Amino acid sequence: MEDRNAVEKVETLIIGGGQAGLAMSEQLSKRGLPHLVLERDRIAERWRSERWDGLHANGPAWHDRLSGLTIAGVDPDGFATRDQMVDYLVAYAERIAAPIRVGVAVTSLRRTERGDGFRAETSQRAIEAENVVVATGPFQRPVIPDLVPSDVRIVQMHSNAYRNPAQLPEGAVLVVGAGSSGAQIADELSRAGRRVFLSVGRHQRPPRRYRGRDVCWWLGVLGIWQATTRGPSEKHVTIAVSGAYGGNTIDFRHLAARGVTLLGRTENFANGVMRFRPDLASNLTQGDAYQASLLDAADAYVAQEGLDLPEEPTARAVAPEPACVSDPILGLDLQKAGIATIIWATGYALDFDWLKIDCFDKRGVPAHRRGVSDVPGLYFLGLSWLSRRASSFIFGVEYDATYLADHIAARA
Repeated sequence: MEDRNAVEKVETLIIGGGQAGLAMSEQLSKRGLPHLVLERDRIAERWRSERWDGLHANGPAWHDRLSGLTIAGVDPDGFATRDQMVDYLVAYAERIAAPIRVGVAVTSLRRTERGDGFRAETSQRAIEAENVVVATGPFQRPVIPDLVPSDVRIVQMHSNAYRNPAQLPEGAVLVVGAGSSGAQIADELSRAGRRVFLSVGRHQRPPRRYRGRDVCWWLGVLGIWQATTRGPSEKHVTIAVSGAYGGNTIDFRHLAARGVTLLGRTENFANGVMRFRPDLASNLTQGDAYQASLLDAADAYVAQEGLDLPEEPTARAVAPEPACVSDPILGLDLQKAGIATIIWATGYALDFDWLKIDCFDKRGVPAHRRGVSDVPGLYFLGLSWLSRRASSFIFGVEYDATYLADHIAARA
């Protein structure tokens, strides 16, 4: 019988069995460095249980992958479904023979009393490690603004709990947040015949394709994925892009033409009325400006490199302004509008309550340089902008994992 009080010892412990943890495992294995991966649920659990049924990857299959492993059953220019991405990550773990232990939750992580490593308390037994890589990703705790009281008779859920239109009660739906998740969910509900209201904040709206190339290709050759710092205007801006329905450019005016009522940014709620800022038109204009700047940069790159890519003048066309933009709704009585559900596509916050180590800055965010914390042997991987814009994306995490593996090898 196993002694649950016994302490297991490993050289490097990776916490998290998603794309970041698996990429880290591969890089450590390539260097012959012993390690163990712990995953509290199953491999790719967030893809399994915190994403809606109709979700597709936001990047084409040639782009959104790890270590060159192709996605089975998906055309390179196609977009993998949620289930295909789950199967892909499981296959990747098998290919690299990741030493992963699933169904084991880390309940706390501290420095050892000796100060020469770390002690992780888990749902099974304690583990001590010389190095720890925290690879739990950026999507940890769903954020729902404290606006609509729970006693209001409307179903409220975060986008991570939405599965499909049939899940929702009859009636109209208010989707708050127009990044990739909010825009795609609003689109899906509208196609299913639901009456949809969509609250749109500041956003970047890139084209899905331009001059025969996917936007992911353009972001690569233009150096945008490699950007190491965000401009001040980008810090609270979402990105509206989609791989659903074959991969189309998200255009909020087109959604409005199909019957979706656009609203400005959600501001407050009182006496049954949700109020919105009078910023809808300016938010759409900002999204247009981002797209135009990207097209300008792409055209300049084509000219500079002498590429034979077909011109696409229609990409700059702007659809007519819908009535909900020219005459915006600033207050919406939810009951009178027949709204039965609010879906909060309002993002996530970090959740490191289990991490009992002084490794955070004054904002409560892990303090690190390219994933290397100030605490010797403690690393972070998969966080947004860890070293560059691509850091939290499936195709970008390998770059950071390589750097951290080199650092761990140097310590060893």
